[in-house]
Amino acid sequence: MTILITGATGLIGTQLSAELIRQGHTIHYLTTNVDKLSHEPNYKGFLWSLIDSSIDDRCFEDVNAIIHLVGATVAKSWTEQYKQTILESRVTSIRLITDRLKIIPHSVNHFVSASGVSIYPSSIDDRFNESSDVQGTGFLASVVVAWEVAADQIATLGISVTKVRTGVVFSKKGSALQKIALPVKYYVGSPLGSGKQWLSWIHLDDICGVYTHILDNKIAGIVNAVAPKPVNNAQLTNIIGEALGKAIILPNVPRFVLKALLGERASLVLDSQYVEPQKLEQTGYYFKYPEIQEAVNDLLS
Repeated sequence: MTILITGATGLIGTQLSAELIRQGHTIHYLTTNVDKLSHEPNYKGFLWSLIDSSIDDRCFEDVNAIIHLVGATVAKSWTEQYKQTILESRVTSIRLITDRLKIIPHSVNHFVSASGVSIYPSSIDDRFNESSDVQGTGFLASVVVAWEVAADQIATLGISVTKVRTGVVFSKKGSALQKIALPVKYYVGSPLGSGKQWLSWIHLDDICGVYTHILDNKIAGIVNAVAPKPVNNAQLTNIIGEALGKAIILPNVPRFVLKALLGERASLVLDSQYVEPQKLEQTGYYFKYPEIQEAVNDLLS
């Protein structure tokens, strides 16, 4: 199969591309940087620009599936201008692909788009699965709603669409896990806010496995890409402390302090979503890292 990937050089895209190539697939990928173009037989790069609304149509040749991973990081400061960048990087990119597929011959039959669990409301008590017909409030929820609406437009072309609502991805480098672990390493880590807020997470190996599982089984609709057992903030902090051999000695960081420091972006650490991967379990996906303890030990070892 030939698969077109956006965001192929990012955290998930790099490992996923390598795994799909290992399985015998050919990868086409889109990039805005000419220096990142590759022309290997099974890994070919093509240029596109959201600014100019341009795309090299050769990227679609023989492509059966598209995996859409591109999106500006939410970790940077949320100025009004950057919030627009976060939104447009996700929505405008899908619209550009949609517009091209409307007018060129192609063989695409499956569009798999990243999405986020932040579409669900923030709640300590509620649990959410793919059948939960509720939406959260706030900036991130509004971004995910617009993201998924854009993805659904692909379906009007007769293409199957999957929306992968992804939890916080943990990896060995460059992920939220390292940011949480750093203060713990120096004995200044502590739970945030009440510490009771749920974090729906997934190991990098599993999020890549989820995408291959979706392609192999032609799964459409909403898929919650999270480990089966979320962890609350206090539990995670203590598990990281145990993995690093560091005691958690400081009291919780008060909610008002986090809001003063981070502003609206405090929702990244204070919102609570207990999300269940019901569809993955029903379709037989086997998690390599279902437990947070296993994942933390693997990634911080």
